[in-house]
Amino acid sequence: MNTTKNIFISHHHKDDKSVSDFTNLLAGKNYNIRNSSIRVNEKNKERLEKEQVPRKTLERLLNIKMRWAGTVVVLIGSQTYSREWVNWEIEKAAQLGKRILGVFMHGGKDANIPENLEKYGDGLVGWNSEKIIAGLEGEDVGWCASSGESRPPVTNVKRVVCQ
Repeated sequence: MNTTKNIFISHHHKDDKSVSDFTNLLAGKNYNIRNSSIRVNEKNKERLEKEQVPRKTLERLLNIKMRWAGTVVVLIGSQTYSREWVNWEIEKAAQLGKRILGVFMHGGKDANIPENLEKYGDGLVGWNSEKIIAGLEGEDVGWCASSGESRPPVTNVKRVVCQ
């Protein structure tokens, strides 16, 4: 069986390689990802670092790209929790009624959890393709502690999309 999912991957841009690693991990299980998140190319990197792109422009672009996705995946590395844009993306995903799945990057279980993932997340898993796929399919995958043990979520989120 070959499955394709439209997702938005929220991540710290220094972890761009992990986005490719994530899609490759799932591709090995015949699970293809169409990722609508923004990845910074060298041409735009300097403009972003110098804050030459207006905040409203970035918010509008991210909003458009996130609406297209069915699920928002938050890749969690050592610095993800401190990234303002990651927390903004998680909050926007919650406003849009998206399923939000946190995934510890390979070897990243000692990382802190972004504040808004604790508030709005639907689950948190390790770098395990079966758990990730279950989460993308809407199953209750629970919450992983940094030690790899299960833990209860900080808040139980019940999301309903009104038409």
